[in-house]
Amino acid sequence: MYKIFVNCNRLAIKPYFITMRKLFLLFVLTSFFSCEKNETNDILPDISFNVTVNLNLPQYIDLQVPSGWTYTNGAIQGIIIQNTGIGNPPYKAFERACPNYDCSTPMIFDGSLKLKCSCDNSEYSIYDGSPQTSGNSHFAREYRVTKSGSTLNITNF
Repeated sequence: MYKIFVNCNRLAIKPYFITMRKLFLLFVLTSFFSCEKNETNDILPDISFNVTVNLNLPQYIDLQVPSGWTYTNGAIQGIIIQNTGIGNPPYKAFERACPNYDCSTPMIFDGSLKLKCSCDNSEYSIYDGSPQTSGNSHFAREYRVTKSGSTLNITNF
């Protein structure tokens, strides 16, 4: 008599493999579609610049403490720099031109949590540039800040 042996382990692995493949595909698709497109720079003109800030100078002394901030020249209508106390480096830099590009007056910052455009009273978060006023879809333009010793280098992304 002949007996035919079937490898049952091989059949058991296949459904597991298919399930893992589906889970991996689901993970990849979820992570791909969960990425948010930041519409930061779609209205303001693109310019190239490089601003250096020496933290030891008197006009930038407030940047040495968390929540300290200052204005500086550069970019389109100037730059607001804040020491958030969080991150490495703990500095954020934003364009002072209103993201809707409908105002010739630069945005103002009073040390609170928001940048304010004086023409249309729209407000933007100082932490991520997100609009805080309903109806606004454009973020405040954020610039890259790197620190080397007591010098900040601010450039556009």
